[in-house]
Amino acid sequence: MRALLLAGGFGLIGTLVGTRWAITILAKKGYGQLIRDDGPTSHHTKRGTPTMGGLVVIIAVVFAYFAAKLLTVDSPSASALLLLFLLVGLGLVGFLDDYIKIAKQRSLGLRSKTKFGGQIVVAVTFGWLSLQFPDDRGNGPASQAISFVRVFDWEIPAVLIILWVLVMIAGTSNAVNLTDGLDGLAAGSSMMVFGAYTLVGIWQNNQFCRITPGRQCYNEIRDPLDLAVVAAAITGALFGFLWWNASPARIFMGDTGSLSLGGAMAGLAIMTRTELLLVVLGGLFAMITLSVIAQVGYFKATKGKRLFRMAPLQHHFELLGWAEVTIVIRFWIICGICVATGLGLFYAQWVLGVSGG
Repeated sequence: MRALLLAGGFGLIGTLVGTRWAITILAKKGYGQLIRDDGPTSHHTKRGTPTMGGLVVIIAVVFAYFAAKLLTVDSPSASALLLLFLLVGLGLVGFLDDYIKIAKQRSLGLRSKTKFGGQIVVAVTFGWLSLQFPDDRGNGPASQAISFVRVFDWEIPAVLIILWVLVMIAGTSNAVNLTDGLDGLAAGSSMMVFGAYTLVGIWQNNQFCRITPGRQCYNEIRDPLDLAVVAAAITGALFGFLWWNASPARIFMGDTGSLSLGGAMAGLAIMTRTELLLVVLGGLFAMITLSVIAQVGYFKATKGKRLFRMAPLQHHFELLGWAEVTIVIRFWIICGICVATGLGLFYAQWVLGVSGG
């Protein structure tokens, strides 16, 4: 448990201090955010604010995890290393997207096919590797069965599981990316979800069948406590980053941060066997993504009419006249309710001892 506290603390200090340095360096180099002309006019004042702050979060998380492992004289697990691979890999895709935006001074970075191609490479590699490295119980980091709060009692072919992993990672990373439109919204909301996964990992470890035998114990998860250590590092790092990212933001996380955080959420859901529960825990991200899907679908079906004034949903409320801080706080409240509901469902399954998903 010391590793949890150390990882969270190092993550917090890493971004609290490191982001301040990053703001100075990025500002000197002119690596500022470009603002879409078709967005809310209030965002034009944010033009030039340093971006790519997600790079600081990623570095802080990686440092925090390995520092915690070193100080507790413990070896990294396969599950944690795969989760860090996912975080860094998608962060690299986002970094290239952010850098091209800055270098070419345009609001669009990587071409959509190239960007999605990068996500596919990282997600498929993660999916394949996560089915390897079984422990002495035969459990790999991921399972060949889909899960809600536990795995369902049937397995599907490895190829379909890798495809499912791709859908989860691409969907969640893009969902966080769509949410990252207001100061502190994505960082604060992600922090709650990763905090929840820290608790999930701790609980699964404490109720491990070799420690606490019984009908409700967990036996199918490979490295729950080490996954909680990574989740704690990310939670702490987002706490520190939010100091600089809250309104008025002095730095944005950019696609570097949003893609990596979304991918890490999906990775945690996959490896803690709570895949479908992520829809509840990340209910805010799902809601914002659905608003974009609904907007596009309605626009095409009605030949030009709009369901919302603007999508994603947070910008609709901006155009209705809501203050940015008001939207962020209310969306944080919604996210908190979703996280509490998800944790309640997770705990209720254990109390009731329901088998399967």
